[in-house]
Amino acid sequence: MPPADIPPFEAAITGIGMVTSAGIGTETSWENIRAAEGTAAARLPALEGIPADVACGIPDFDAAKIIGRRKAWRLDRNAQLALASAAEAIADSGLDWQSWDGARVGVIMGTGVGGTATWEKQVQVRLEKGPEKVSAMLVPSLIVNMTSGHIAMEYGARGPNFVTASACASGTSALGAARDLLRNGTCDIVIAGGAEAALSPTLIAGFDQMGTLSRRRDEPTAASRPFDVDRDGFVPAEGAAVLILEHPEHARARGARIRANIRGYGASADAYNATAPDPEGAGAELALRAALRDAGVTPQEVGHVNAHGTSTKLNDLTESKMIRRVLGDHPAVTSVKGVTGHALGAAGAIEAAVTALTLESGQIPPTANLESLDPEIELDVVAKAPRTAGVEVAVSNSFGFGGQNAILLMTRA
Repeated sequence: MPPADIPPFEAAITGIGMVTSAGIGTETSWENIRAAEGTAAARLPALEGIPADVACGIPDFDAAKIIGRRKAWRLDRNAQLALASAAEAIADSGLDWQSWDGARVGVIMGTGVGGTATWEKQVQVRLEKGPEKVSAMLVPSLIVNMTSGHIAMEYGARGPNFVTASACASGTSALGAARDLLRNGTCDIVIAGGAEAALSPTLIAGFDQMGTLSRRRDEPTAASRPFDVDRDGFVPAEGAAVLILEHPEHARARGARIRANIRGYGASADAYNATAPDPEGAGAELALRAALRDAGVTPQEVGHVNAHGTSTKLNDLTESKMIRRVLGDHPAVTSVKGVTGHALGAAGAIEAAVTALTLESGQIPPTANLESLDPEIELDVVAKAPRTAGVEVAVSNSFGFGGQNAILLMTRA
């Protein structure tokens, strides 16, 4: 957070790209998130034998068609999703990447676990065929930094380039770091967001063994139900979202359309437990109050919260109590995970993109599958249908294993 005598800084969002289980492309994802007719969740054959075999994949994503067959062959799916989202975001921004000063363009992406599909496949290759058959592309496909690396190589972005790995807060952490690069003058443009494609059987089995996943196998599209009294765990998903952030002077100088702004960022640690949130939400509260201070905004000014809202018993209750304690009961709250599922390290980026679209459109999407609000959750949770509201200030919450907390405060352009 800057010293008190430094005015708040607004990073302009000038482009958005999304590939989610709600749809390929921003327009389709946004339309289906607003419709909130349940998730694209299904029982995946690849997860057969795992009690929680429900997940939100993107079956219609054709990487070869979108990014080219040669690139698709070389990349893990998480990098494929990242490149597809980045291409849409850059096109949406109106920037000409072939003429920009690449030294002033950074790339910061959030990824929770990296190329798990590649890792799992190559472990089988080694066990069945021997080490000499392991792919030479294993390491560059596996390591988490390659989502940012491939975007930089594709678009000649030679500024700071790294990945944030703060579990399910990774995408939000990336956007917060990107804003700092603009505020301190290091970059004019930052390509930032998150990508994750971690629906590999071993990882999902690990989550299931922890008891965090929904086992609503008989009704998979209703399995992700944030804030509902009958929620029983999250539904894992794959997906990506990329936002183009620009220094406001740079955006104005080229006459860019500004879709929304990132004005505040707060991060903290629970320092409590590897997997469970602090039951009082103390760490999350630190992050939210830091974002408010950073933005110079009072709690009363926040009109909307895009909640982390995972559909787990612990998160939803802890988060709701923290929101009410800090912001009161006046903000309209929603969780998009009822539609998108939980895309782990990409979730925060997807939800930041949705928050920007909410501010731009004046439409708050509902929380899908919310049939009966948990009576312990004393918030104004939007359900059943979109709500029209002229929101000027919104926050987007993300929390992750390890007690990682990251929150963005965003404003209408």
